[in-house]
Amino acid sequence: MTMRILLTRPEPDNARTAAHLRARGHDVILAPLMRGETLATNFEGPFAAVLMTSANAARAVAAHPRLAELARLPVLAVGDRSAEVARAAGFADVVSAQGALGDLVRLATARFAHAHARLLYLSGEDRAGDLAAELAEQGITVETAVIYRAVAVTVLPPGIAQGLGAGLIDSVLHYSRRSAATLLRLAAVAGCVNALLGLAHYCLSEDVAVPLREAAAHRISVAPHPTEAALLDLL
Repeated sequence: MTMRILLTRPEPDNARTAAHLRARGHDVILAPLMRGETLATNFEGPFAAVLMTSANAARAVAAHPRLAELARLPVLAVGDRSAEVARAAGFADVVSAQGALGDLVRLATARFAHAHARLLYLSGEDRAGDLAAELAEQGITVETAVIYRAVAVTVLPPGIAQGLGAGLIDSVLHYSRRSAATLLRLAAVAGCVNALLGLAHYCLSEDVAVPLREAAAHRISVAPHPTEAALLDLL
Protein backbone atom coordinates (compact mmCIF):
# COMPACT_ATOMS: atom_id res chain seq x y z
CA MET A 1 0.00 0.00 0.00
CA THR A 2 1.36 3.40 -0.99
CA MET A 3 1.74 5.85 1.88
CA ARG A 4 2.57 9.53 2.06
CA ILE A 5 5.46 9.54 4.51
CA LEU A 6 6.98 12.50 6.33
CA LEU A 7 10.74 12.10 6.70
CA THR A 8 12.53 14.42 9.14
CA ARG A 9 16.13 13.13 9.10
CA PRO A 10 19.02 15.51 8.52
CA GLU A 11 20.81 15.41 5.19
CA PRO A 12 22.41 13.45 3.62
CA ASP A 13 20.57 10.58 5.34
CA ASN A 14 17.17 12.07 4.49
CA ALA A 15 17.72 11.83 0.74
CA ARG A 16 19.16 8.31 1.01
CA THR A 17 16.21 7.02 3.02
CA ALA A 18 13.77 8.79 0.70
CA ALA A 19 15.24 6.90 -2.25
CA HIS A 20 14.65 3.59 -0.45
CA LEU A 21 11.05 4.55 0.33
CA ARG A 22 10.30 5.70 -3.21
CA ALA A 23 11.73 2.45 -4.55
CA ARG A 24 9.08 0.71 -2.41
CA GLY A 25 6.37 2.81 -4.04
CA HIS A 26 5.77 5.38 -1.31
CA ASP A 27 5.42 9.14 -1.63
CA VAL A 28 7.93 11.01 0.53
CA ILE A 29 7.72 14.49 2.02
CA LEU A 30 11.16 15.73 3.06
CA ALA A 31 11.36 17.98 6.12
CA PRO A 32 14.81 17.87 7.75
CA LEU A 33 14.48 19.09 11.33
CA MET A 34 18.18 18.98 12.24
CA ARG A 35 21.42 20.00 10.64
CA GLY A 36 24.80 18.75 11.70
CA GLU A 37 27.68 21.02 12.73
CA THR A 38 31.26 19.82 13.12
CA LEU A 39 32.92 21.01 16.33
CA ALA A 40 36.61 21.65 16.90
CA THR A 41 37.82 19.14 19.45
CA ASN A 42 41.06 17.65 20.66
CA PHE A 43 41.97 14.52 22.57
CA GLU A 44 44.99 12.92 24.14
CA GLY A 45 45.73 9.26 23.53
CA PRO A 46 47.13 6.81 22.75
CA PHE A 47 44.00 4.77 22.12
CA ALA A 48 43.32 1.14 21.37
CA ALA A 49 40.18 1.82 19.32
CA VAL A 50 37.59 4.40 18.33
CA LEU A 51 33.91 4.23 19.30
CA MET A 52 31.13 5.76 17.21
CA THR A 53 27.41 5.85 17.95
CA SER A 54 26.43 7.88 14.89
CA ALA A 55 27.32 8.25 11.24
CA ASN A 56 27.60 11.97 12.00
CA ALA A 57 30.72 11.27 14.07
CA ALA A 58 32.35 9.57 11.09
CA ARG A 59 31.47 12.50 8.84
CA ALA A 60 32.84 15.00 11.34
CA VAL A 61 36.14 13.21 11.95
CA ALA A 62 36.76 12.98 8.19
CA ALA A 63 37.94 16.61 8.33
CA HIS A 64 39.88 16.33 11.60
CA PRO A 65 43.65 17.05 11.43
CA ARG A 66 44.36 13.78 13.28
CA LEU A 67 42.31 11.62 10.90
CA ALA A 68 45.33 9.81 9.48
CA GLU A 69 46.42 8.82 12.99
CA LEU A 70 42.94 7.67 14.02
CA ALA A 71 42.30 5.82 10.77
CA ARG A 72 44.96 3.28 11.75
CA LEU A 73 42.86 2.24 14.76
CA PRO A 74 39.98 -0.24 14.80
CA VAL A 75 36.50 1.29 14.96
CA LEU A 76 33.59 -0.15 16.90
CA ALA A 77 30.39 1.36 15.49
CA VAL A 78 26.91 1.08 16.95
CA GLY A 79 25.29 0.00 13.67
CA ASP A 80 25.82 -0.84 10.04
CA ARG A 81 25.21 2.69 8.75
CA SER A 82 27.75 4.19 11.17
CA ALA A 83 30.21 1.50 10.11
CA GLU A 84 29.60 2.22 6.43
CA VAL A 85 30.28 5.95 6.82
CA ALA A 86 33.38 5.24 8.95
CA ARG A 87 34.81 3.14 6.14
CA ALA A 88 34.04 5.91 3.66
CA ALA A 89 35.92 8.34 5.93
CA GLY A 90 39.08 6.22 5.66
CA PHE A 91 38.88 3.70 8.51
CA ALA A 92 39.78 0.20 7.35
CA ASP A 93 39.17 -1.94 10.44
CA VAL A 94 35.51 -1.34 11.27
CA VAL A 95 33.13 -3.61 13.17
CA SER A 96 29.41 -2.96 13.63
CA ALA A 97 27.58 -3.85 16.84
CA GLN A 98 24.44 -4.09 14.68
CA GLY A 99 22.18 -2.56 17.26
CA ALA A 100 21.92 0.04 19.99
CA LEU A 101 24.13 1.41 22.76
CA GLY A 102 23.91 -1.76 24.82
CA ASP A 103 25.11 -3.82 21.87
CA LEU A 104 28.12 -1.54 21.46
CA VAL A 105 28.92 -1.86 25.17
CA ARG A 106 28.86 -5.64 24.86
CA LEU A 107 31.06 -5.57 21.75
CA ALA A 108 33.64 -3.29 23.36
CA THR A 109 33.59 -5.31 26.57
CA ALA A 110 34.19 -8.56 24.72
CA ARG A 111 37.23 -7.10 22.96
CA PHE A 112 38.81 -4.86 25.58
CA ALA A 113 37.62 -5.69 29.11
CA HIS A 114 40.79 -7.59 29.98
CA ALA A 115 43.22 -5.44 28.03
CA HIS A 116 43.26 -2.34 30.29
CA ALA A 117 42.47 -0.42 27.11
CA ARG A 118 41.83 3.26 26.60
CA LEU A 119 39.25 4.00 23.92
CA LEU A 120 38.24 7.22 22.15
CA TYR A 121 34.53 7.92 21.88
CA LEU A 122 33.71 10.41 19.10
CA SER A 123 30.35 11.71 20.23
CA GLY A 124 27.66 14.27 19.62
CA GLU A 125 26.83 17.13 21.94
CA ASP A 126 23.53 15.45 22.86
CA ARG A 127 23.91 11.82 23.87
CA ALA A 128 21.39 9.13 24.78
CA GLY A 129 22.93 7.06 27.55
CA ASP A 130 26.42 7.22 29.02
CA LEU A 131 28.74 5.00 27.01
CA ALA A 132 31.85 6.01 28.95
CA ALA A 133 30.25 5.24 32.31
CA GLU A 134 28.95 1.85 31.18
CA LEU A 135 32.35 0.83 29.87
CA ALA A 136 34.08 2.14 32.99
CA GLU A 137 32.07 -0.45 34.93
CA GLN A 138 33.79 -3.06 32.75
CA GLY A 139 37.25 -1.67 33.50
CA ILE A 140 37.57 0.13 30.17
CA THR A 141 38.72 3.76 30.13
CA VAL A 142 36.96 5.98 27.59
CA GLU A 143 37.88 9.51 26.59
CA THR A 144 34.85 11.31 25.14
CA ALA A 145 35.50 13.88 22.41
CA VAL A 146 32.46 15.91 21.33
CA ILE A 147 32.99 16.26 17.60
CA TYR A 148 29.58 17.33 16.27
CA ARG A 149 26.21 18.68 17.29
CA ALA A 150 22.74 18.61 15.80
CA VAL A 151 21.04 22.00 15.56
CA ALA A 152 17.24 21.98 15.38
CA VAL A 153 15.26 24.18 13.02
CA THR A 154 13.00 26.74 14.66
CA VAL A 155 9.89 26.42 12.47
CA LEU A 156 8.35 23.66 10.41
CA PRO A 157 9.64 23.57 6.83
CA PRO A 158 7.34 25.23 4.26
CA GLY A 159 4.17 23.34 3.46
CA ILE A 160 4.35 20.80 6.30
CA ALA A 161 1.76 22.45 8.56
CA GLN A 162 -0.60 22.85 5.60
CA GLY A 163 -0.04 19.25 4.55
CA LEU A 164 -0.82 17.99 8.04
CA GLY A 165 -3.93 20.14 8.31
CA ALA A 166 -5.20 19.03 4.91
CA GLY A 167 -4.66 15.32 5.58
CA LEU A 168 -1.97 15.02 2.91
CA ILE A 169 0.42 13.02 5.13
CA ASP A 170 -0.25 9.48 6.34
CA SER A 171 2.73 8.63 8.51
CA VAL A 172 6.07 9.73 9.95
CA LEU A 173 9.37 7.89 10.30
CA HIS A 174 11.25 8.75 13.50
CA TYR A 175 14.97 8.04 13.85
CA SER A 176 15.80 9.96 17.04
CA ARG A 177 14.07 10.97 20.24
CA ARG A 178 15.17 14.57 19.81
CA SER A 179 13.79 14.89 16.29
CA ALA A 180 10.46 13.37 17.39
CA ALA A 181 10.26 15.88 20.26
CA THR A 182 11.22 18.72 17.92
CA LEU A 183 8.50 17.78 15.45
CA LEU A 184 5.88 17.72 18.19
CA ARG A 185 6.99 21.10 19.52
CA LEU A 186 7.03 22.80 16.13
CA ALA A 187 3.68 21.28 15.18
CA ALA A 188 2.19 22.67 18.38
CA VAL A 189 3.51 26.13 17.55
CA ALA A 190 2.08 25.84 14.01
CA GLY A 191 -1.32 24.72 15.34
CA CYS A 192 -1.30 21.27 13.72
CA VAL A 193 -0.20 18.99 16.54
CA ASN A 194 -3.54 17.16 16.74
CA ALA A 195 -3.30 16.25 13.09
CA LEU A 196 0.25 15.04 13.68
CA LEU A 197 -0.75 12.88 16.65
CA GLY A 198 -3.39 11.16 14.53
CA LEU A 199 -0.85 9.86 12.00
CA ALA A 200 0.90 6.49 12.01
CA HIS A 201 4.28 6.86 13.70
CA TYR A 202 7.11 4.42 12.98
CA CYS A 203 10.01 4.58 15.45
CA LEU A 204 13.53 3.19 15.34
CA SER A 205 13.43 2.23 19.04
CA GLU A 206 11.37 2.49 22.20
CA ASP A 207 13.50 5.43 23.33
CA VAL A 208 12.64 7.30 20.11
CA ALA A 209 8.95 6.67 20.77
CA VAL A 210 8.95 8.22 24.27
CA PRO A 211 7.94 11.80 23.27
CA LEU A 212 5.15 10.43 21.08
CA ARG A 213 3.76 8.25 23.85
CA GLU A 214 3.95 11.16 26.29
CA ALA A 215 2.01 13.30 23.79
CA ALA A 216 -0.62 10.54 23.41
CA ALA A 217 0.00 9.76 19.74
CA HIS A 218 -2.62 7.25 18.64
CA ARG A 219 -0.68 4.83 16.43
CA ILE A 220 2.93 4.02 17.29
CA SER A 221 4.96 1.12 15.88
CA VAL A 222 8.51 0.35 17.03
CA ALA A 223 11.09 -1.58 15.05
CA PRO A 224 12.02 -4.92 16.67
CA HIS A 225 15.69 -4.04 16.15
CA PRO A 226 17.16 -0.52 15.99
CA THR A 227 18.14 -0.73 12.32
CA GLU A 228 16.77 1.07 9.31
CA ALA A 229 15.96 -2.23 7.60
CA ALA A 230 13.79 -3.29 10.55
CA LEU A 231 12.12 0.13 10.63
CA LEU A 232 11.25 0.12 6.93
CA ASP A 233 9.89 -3.42 7.23
CA LEU A 234 7.16 -2.02 9.52
CA LEU A 235 5.63 -0.11 6.60
